Amino acid sequence: MITFFRKIRNQLIVEKKIGNYLFYALGEIVLVVIGILIALAINNYQQHVTDGKKEQTYLIGLNEEFKISKAKLEVLIEVNRSNYEGAKKLVEFIDADSIAITEKQLSELLYKAFAFDIAFNPNNALLNEMINSGSVKDITNTQLRIQLTNWISTMVDIGQQEHDLGIQRERVLNMFGTDENSLRTIIDLAGVSTQMGLPKRKKELSNLGLLESTEFENNLLSFILTAYATETAHYIPLMHDLNAILDLIDKETHQ
Repeated sequence: MITFFRKIRNQLIVEKKIGNYLFYALGEIVLVVIGILIALAINNYQQHVTDGKKEQTYLIGLNEEFKISKAKLEVLIEVNRSNYEGAKKLVEFIDADSIAITEKQLSELLYKAFAFDIAFNPNNALLNEMINSGSVKDITNTQLRIQLTNWISTMVDIGQQEHDLGIQRERVLNMFGTDENSLRTIIDLAGVSTQMGLPKRKKELSNLGLLESTEFENNLLSFILTAYATETAHYIPLMHDLNAILDLIDKETHQ
């Protein structure tokens, strides 16, 4: 087409028909511009398709990651709740007029409350990769993009709370690092020794004196308060955020 216009243009120059020459020259320019615009449109469309496929790959991967993280958080909430509920039961026996608990019951409650550390370990491999490579910008949903960015900073806050909870837990456990109390009695009577293949101690040392210790009560209450705050002020709001992210991902995923 452009070659055709060029032939006409050359002929018009020879015939000195300047007005018609300008018209055909303008037509040639218009064709070039149209060609460029069409090429850009095709390129933009292809890039849009490529970006869309890339985004969908990310969304599918993020969906799997956050589903696994949700399952982990659900278990962690139950473990943390079991921990502080066991500790609360111990407080009830401290407040009793007389010791109404056996050594075995005390050992089982202590094991239930303090045997398991609390730490949320979400699956963030893909999200971290996206953040480090700047690929979060490929998520077109603004709200989802903000939620994903905020998630990492929220994890830092969660980690600090879990660290504080760990300190309170250690304060209780440190009371078994003296000659006055026996960790061995706890693992023996809670049945842990048998599971680990350890022989039971022949002479059992009592931990019932802990129920008369103000230090033990103070450490116990500090642990309960921190564990309860971990659930209500951190884990439950985190679960809401997690569900919101999964809902947004679900709306944006084309499957």
